[in-house]
Order: sequence, then C-alpha cells, then structure tokens
Amino acid sequence: MDASVVSNIIREGLFIVIKVSAPILLVSLITGLIVSVFQTVTSIQEQTLTFVPKVLLTFAGIILLGNWMGTQITDFMYQLWTNFSIYIR
Repeated sequence: MDASVVSNIIREGLFIVIKVSAPILLVSLITGLIVSVFQTVTSIQEQTLTFVPKVLLTFAGIILLGNWMGTQITDFMYQLWTNFSIYIR
C-alpha cells in the first residue's frame, strides 16, 4: 500500500464525515438563526431559549436522517473491508 492509496482512503473518509454531519449541522444552524432573529425582534435576551429548539430539531433530524447516515457509513466500511486484500499488498 502506497501513500496515494492511504491518501484516497483518508479523503473518502473525510468526505463521508462531512456528508453525514452536514444536514444535522445545517438544522442546528438554521434553528439558531431563527431563534436569534426572534430574540432580536422581541427583545428577549434569554440565553437558554435557543437550547430547547436546537435539541428538539437536531433530535428530529437524527430520527429522520439516521437511516441514511448509517447506510452511508456502513457502505464506506463495506468498501474498505471488501478491498482489504488490495490494501495489504
């Protein structure tokens, strides 16, 4: 196994991490933005107000996208294990 194969595996692994985490991070970001705009408009300065909506919507996102996320990670691991004989050369 040479450096290009290792580099390719690392690149694919990082891409999977970004692809799987991006939807949940976007849900959290958009929720925080909406709550911040609401706080600005209503002049409510409660710091804990953003916590509950973020937790609930992030949890809902994990419930909705969890199967897809697991499938992406499982497919990547399956690809690594099926090509294992190529990597040990």
